[in-house]
Amino acid sequence: MTETRALNPAVTDWNGPHGLPRFEAISDADFAPAFDAALAEHEAEIDTIANNPEAPTFENTIVALEIAGDALSRVSSVFWCLAGANTNDAIQALEREISPRMSRHYSKIGMNAALFARIDSLWETRETLDLDLEATRVLERHWKGFVKSGAKLPREEQERLAAINETLAGLGTRFGQNVLADEKSWALFLDSEADLAGLPGFLRDAMASAARERGRDGAYAVTLSRSIIEPFLTFSEVRALREQAFKAWVARGENGGETDNRGVVAETLKLRAEKAGLLGYANYAALKLDNTMAKTPEAVNGLLSQVWEKAVARAREEEADLQALASAAGSNETIMPWDWRFYAEKLRAERFSFSESELKPYLQLEKIIDACFDVASRLFGITAVERKDVTGYHPDVRVFEIRNRDGGLVALFLGDYFARSSKRSGAWMSSFQSQHRLDLPNGAKGEIGIIYNVCNFAKPAAGRPALLSLDDARTLFHEFGHALHGMLSNVTYPSVSGTGVSRDFVELPSQLYEHWLTVPEILKTYAVHVETGEPMPQSLLDKVLAARTFNSGFATVEFTASALVDMALHTIPAPEDPMAVQAEVLERIGLPRAIVMRHATPHFQHVFSGDGYSAGYYSYMWSEVLDADAFAAFEETGNAFDPGMAEKLKAHIYSVGGSIDPEEAYKAFRGKLPSPDAMLAKKGLAA
Repeated sequence: MTETRALNPAVTDWNGPHGLPRFEAISDADFAPAFDAALAEHEAEIDTIANNPEAPTFENTIVALEIAGDALSRVSSVFWCLAGANTNDAIQALEREISPRMSRHYSKIGMNAALFARIDSLWETRETLDLDLEATRVLERHWKGFVKSGAKLPREEQERLAAINETLAGLGTRFGQNVLADEKSWALFLDSEADLAGLPGFLRDAMASAARERGRDGAYAVTLSRSIIEPFLTFSEVRALREQAFKAWVARGENGGETDNRGVVAETLKLRAEKAGLLGYANYAALKLDNTMAKTPEAVNGLLSQVWEKAVARAREEEADLQALASAAGSNETIMPWDWRFYAEKLRAERFSFSESELKPYLQLEKIIDACFDVASRLFGITAVERKDVTGYHPDVRVFEIRNRDGGLVALFLGDYFARSSKRSGAWMSSFQSQHRLDLPNGAKGEIGIIYNVCNFAKPAAGRPALLSLDDARTLFHEFGHALHGMLSNVTYPSVSGTGVSRDFVELPSQLYEHWLTVPEILKTYAVHVETGEPMPQSLLDKVLAARTFNSGFATVEFTASALVDMALHTIPAPEDPMAVQAEVLERIGLPRAIVMRHATPHFQHVFSGDGYSAGYYSYMWSEVLDADAFAAFEETGNAFDPGMAEKLKAHIYSVGGSIDPEEAYKAFRGKLPSPDAMLAKKGLAA
């Protein structure tokens, strides 16, 4: 970088309340010089560790690595937060530059022969080091990380691996930015009452707000934000508009021109396959699954195939029911993907005597946030105290202190709930700072977690409450479950803190937490009508609970199809045409014509916008096997908030991070590993 701007200490010296960054003191131009300084500082720290003249010890090598790079972690965490949740042209330009540069930096560390020699020496003599279980896991993580970074490869292959990683980093950034560009550039503006036919008030409000944001005051905008597009497809009575909006939604990343991701995917898969080969793996899926609960592609495909057979059979029954309903209503059209949600909503109303629009006034965002906090209080004894005087990284961001029963500070939590054009789609949890107990060079005795959730709920008009769908409410609980995993962490070392666990275990705390949303006493307390304040009637509550498995074939098929395509793309030799592979897989498994993948390959950000869920999208279902069994443990006690079970859950799942093996953690909580039976029963797919 050639940036000569003076360093702004606010980027890395966080002196806001409880150590929070002072976001208001940081500008976009501050990041480039901060990265320059932090990268140089980390490189110097690594050189000091690697060239230490003393014999390697756990303290002078592994602990030193754990606390090195603090400034780089800080500038990175703020920057990548903004890159995902509040980006702009300047941040995107730096993102394209810094992604490959960070890859080069970490590749150089991974290929530092002197440093690996120290780690390797400790690994080979680990039985003599008198390490506890957590320390042993940390040592293993560092050793395996270096091996997978090419530490044992010949120099020429190390250099090739570094070049691959650098290119992949740039491709991941490009993929995500292309999807965001397609989402930002498309909107369908509606003006006439005829075009708005069937749309309930809450959706009209959200669409009016989206139109105002795009400079069309008085109009209504259908956008590609899931919080608008899905209810539009559910309620719009104008089939041609549903089709137009749906086709734009599923075409993200596949529109030709500069934002088309098909070439990006092909190059990514080619390089991932080459990387796996260099490291001695049969394919990229084998590399990614090496340190997971599933362990092999065969185990993953076995679970997915077992579920697929039951789900697709159910989905075909659902499709026939929707076709019959449409025909009875006088439609001669074959059910297509842009029709499914529309007729499924009508069928639900007919079958269970309630609709999404009837339910939504009872699901106020503020009340569901309160419900999230109340469940955490009942289970884990923590409370949330909002700090309205503290500034977040965007005016919509809210800051909360998380305190224990004694009033002690456990963590900080930031909630960023509303969709905006500067935010990528989806919902996620991340952190500015991970909990740990190590002594730091600045004299601090460990650090608390600073955790944030990002969602994309439709923002209401000024002065109006935000209303959620039931799926939105589940998303809120899901992401807060992830946040709890970070906030309740109680480990010594940062690398195993919170969500530092295998990919197919990380979704357990989040998916498990979703179950408490529909515990009757929670709904009775927090599902209150937006206008009258009256609690949800017992009759409606009963209908909601009875309908939990409605449309489960559709939901499971769209997910499982995506997971099967992900595994296929990463197990076969790198395809020249990934879209042909996608089509072949969908043809082979028999995807119903009225359902599409939840995430088609050109906008499959879990898999291609970075490396997080590549050959790993299955992990939601793997964790679902665990979460269904885990909640059954509470049901067996007859109390969804059983204190003894809650204490075990906190002790063995939410607080231990990656400090112990996930299988051992689960068995310590439940006494055994689960079968898929409880998960299939939860979905209504049991035989």
